[in-house]
Amino acid sequence: MFKNLPYQTILALSPHTDDIEFGCGGTLARLIEQGAEIHTAVFSLCEQSVPEGYPDDVLLHEMRASAAVYGIPESQQHVYQYPVRRFSEHRQDILEEMVALRKSIQPDLVFTPATYDIHQDHEVISQESIRAFRFGSMLGYELPWNNLHSAAPCLITISQENLKKKSTALACYKSQGFRHYSQPEIFRAQATMRGLQNRSDLSEAFEVIRLIY
Repeated sequence: MFKNLPYQTILALSPHTDDIEFGCGGTLARLIEQGAEIHTAVFSLCEQSVPEGYPDDVLLHEMRASAAVYGIPESQQHVYQYPVRRFSEHRQDILEEMVALRKSIQPDLVFTPATYDIHQDHEVISQESIRAFRFGSMLGYELPWNNLHSAAPCLITISQENLKKKSTALACYKSQGFRHYSQPEIFRAQATMRGLQNRSDLSEAFEVIRLIY
């Protein structure tokens, strides 16, 4: 049994529907085990990127199913519909949504894309979240396929059960199964490698943007 992490109200920011599951899904499972309240904010349902043969709103339903795996109620799932790959045109609106979340949720920890994530939408969410939540603790999650380098001074140990929950949640995104990085063996290998770095079986790695105690 791990010691409890010192956070009780968490907000995980997801540019697109499955980013937080990939980036911090095991850590979210660990936090939920210890009784933390998890809020998620998804900024695009990526209707323009839905594969042929699926309804335009398929990612909304897959995201809801994934959240149900973790036991996150719909009232704690915040969904916005900014156009995929065009977040830069809506920076001020996105910032104002985040400020509203900060005021209503008052999170003591925020997960956001790492500052070195090169995806254009992820970059906007990372930058605007620092503006919105700069007076609180923030960790940047890694998505290796979007990272030209990876600085990971924060390693959070997760259990086999935590990783299994992450895998089950990601399996809900059936429409995204064609993506090479969606295969379970890839994020298991990533967790194993990060575990090697802190002498644990499995870990997830984060950029420390700001830690406040």
